[in-house]
Amino acid sequence: MKNADAVSRAQVRVVAPVPDDPAEACPPSAALDVRTRDRVTELLLQEGSATATELGLALGLSPAGVRRHLDAMLAEGLVESRERPDRGRRGRGRPARVFTLTAAAREALPHTYDGLAASALRWIAEHGGPAEVAAFAAAQVAGLEERCRAAMAEAGEDPVARAEALARALTAEGYAAGATTIATGGQLCQHHCPVAHVAAEFSQLCEAETQVISRLVGTHVQRLATIANGDGVCTTHIPARVPARRPSR
Repeated sequence: MKNADAVSRAQVRVVAPVPDDPAEACPPSAALDVRTRDRVTELLLQEGSATATELGLALGLSPAGVRRHLDAMLAEGLVESRERPDRGRRGRGRPARVFTLTAAAREALPHTYDGLAASALRWIAEHGGPAEVAAFAAAQVAGLEERCRAAMAEAGEDPVARAEALARALTAEGYAAGATTIATGGQLCQHHCPVAHVAAEFSQLCEAETQVISRLVGTHVQRLATIANGDGVCTTHIPARVPARRPSR
């Protein structure tokens, strides 16, 4: 009798109907895991790097819960980790590890038809030369400049304040940008570049964008790093305004 019951239960399991709706076949916990991973990715994109504890605080999760997602992302090659540099005396225990997105994770983010754009620029370079590529790049960022300028209308004249307003405008455009004040002025960081793969081949795109940043903040700027060149973040230095000297008597 026990064997018959076991066979009957096995048969029930085998012939159990498969849900017509794929969403019903996916447990709620799995859907929550996907959403949490997306939020982890978004935070790492915005911050550049973070520890499990920092991510947990931002997401309202325990460090152990975040580490579960980070371990899975490490196994899939979506994040990499390293020890955080020791900037002072540290207590006992292992040093904190910071996590950053890998190139593979960035490739999964939306891009602007990289293959088609690269082919078009190669055609322009072949038939018109580098100058025509530069002219095309300038035309491409003209619309971005106009929209950002409108968003910065109330930013004032200070270059650092304008950089902060520009960061907000660029974030709205998908660049995940931020601005910080440093001893020598300001620093604009873009954690995502929609055309990074194309810009790796055609530096005119980065140069045109740098010129736009310079015009929008109202001063000369210096590009220190770019995603297209293999760096984790596009970093632009914006020098502080030098106070005018009073004429000597």
